Amino acid sequence: MSFDLGHILGSMGVAGMVVFGVLALYGVVTIAISIERRIALRRGARESRRFAAAAQQLIEGWRLEEVPGLAAQHPQSPLATLVGAVVRRYFRAIDDGPGGVEPVELARNEAGRQREQIAQELRRGLSVLASIGSTAPFVGLLGTVLGIINAFQGIATSGGGGLGAVSAGIAEALIETAFGLFVAIPTVLLYNHFMTRASAVELGLERSASELLDELENEHGRPEITEPRATRQAAA
Repeated sequence: MSFDLGHILGSMGVAGMVVFGVLALYGVVTIAISIERRIALRRGARESRRFAAAAQQLIEGWRLEEVPGLAAQHPQSPLATLVGAVVRRYFRAIDDGPGGVEPVELARNEAGRQREQIAQELRRGLSVLASIGSTAPFVGLLGTVLGIINAFQGIATSGGGGLGAVSAGIAEALIETAFGLFVAIPTVLLYNHFMTRASAVELGLERSASELLDELENEHGRPEITEPRATRQAAA
C-alpha cells in the first residue's frame, strides 16, 4: 500500500477521523488565540507608551484632573486604565469629604482591584492554550490506541499477521501520535511566551501604580488637591 498522508487519512476509521478532527480544531483554536493575544498585547504596549508620555507631563505639572480624560483617549492601554481609575477614585474620595479612610488609601485599594481585572484581561484565552497543550498528547495517544485496535482488526479479518494486514492501523496510530505532539509542543511554547509577556506587563503596572501612589501621598494636603472639586472649579 502507499503510505502517503492522504491515503492514510482515507483509510482511517470513524473514531480515528474524530480524533484527527479534534486535534485539527485544537490547532485552529491555538492559532486564533495566539493571533488575538499578540495583537492585543502589541496594541496595549503601543497605547501605554503614548499615554505614559502624555501623562508624565500632567503629573509633573500636577494637573491630575486632566489625567482621567487622557486615559479615556487610550482605552486599549492597561496603564491608562489603571492610572485613570486610581486618579478618579482619589478625587472622588476628596469630593466625598472627610471620612474614615484617607483618599490615598482608597486610591491604593482601587489600584489593587484594577490590577486584578487587568491581569485577567491580559491572560484571556491562555487557560485554553494550557488545556490544549496538556490534553493534545493524550488525544493523540487515544488515536494511537484506536489505530492499534484497527491493526488487530486487520489481523483478525485477514486471518494472518503480515505487514499488509496491520500497516494501515500502525500508520494511523503513528500519524495520530505525531499530530498530537505537533499541536501540543507549539501550544505550550506559545502559552509560556504569552504568560511571560503578561507577567512583564503586570510588573510594570505594579511599579507605575506604586510610583503614582507615592506621588499622591507626598502631595496630599495641597489646597488645590484636597479641596472638593466644586471649590476648585469655582476658584478657577
